[in-house]
Amino acid sequence: MTPIISIVGYSDAGKTTLLEKLVPELKKKGYRVGTIKNSHHELNFDKKGKDSWRHFAAGADAVVMASVDKTVMIRRKESKGADSQSQLSYLVKHLTDMDVIIAEGYKNAGFPKIEVFRPLAQEEPVCLNDDTLAAIVTDADLSVSVPVFGLEESMQIADFIEREFLSSQAS
Repeated sequence: MTPIISIVGYSDAGKTTLLEKLVPELKKKGYRVGTIKNSHHELNFDKKGKDSWRHFAAGADAVVMASVDKTVMIRRKESKGADSQSQLSYLVKHLTDMDVIIAEGYKNAGFPKIEVFRPLAQEEPVCLNDDTLAAIVTDADLSVSVPVFGLEESMQIADFIEREFLSSQAS
């Protein structure tokens, strides 16, 4: 199974910024990286009136739009009330050709987590007592039982992900 690592933390902690730095580091190492972003808002990728929008509005369960360099899929979810573990597991099946999947959010799912913690924004890490917490990325001086990385240590975080989650796949 493709390893899944969730980047978690409070709003505005720097999750997306970390992901933006981490993906290129993993790509430099030769890995195919898929990402999944959790959103609490309704998503509208398609433009009303366009052919693909019309296909979906007509009731298609999935619509794939393909061009020379991109493929986009809009797919109805089978269960709208699923918990984050079920939701993330459902989405992963669309990324089976990836070496690693980095999810942003999904702090309640049971996959390994790297938390971005900023002490100016919150008092303590949100996943401190979570057994799936693998590491913390922070600008604070923390004494915790998991590895701690600085906010600018994306290369070291990529090395950690490779060592902890990817090296066993290579064999």
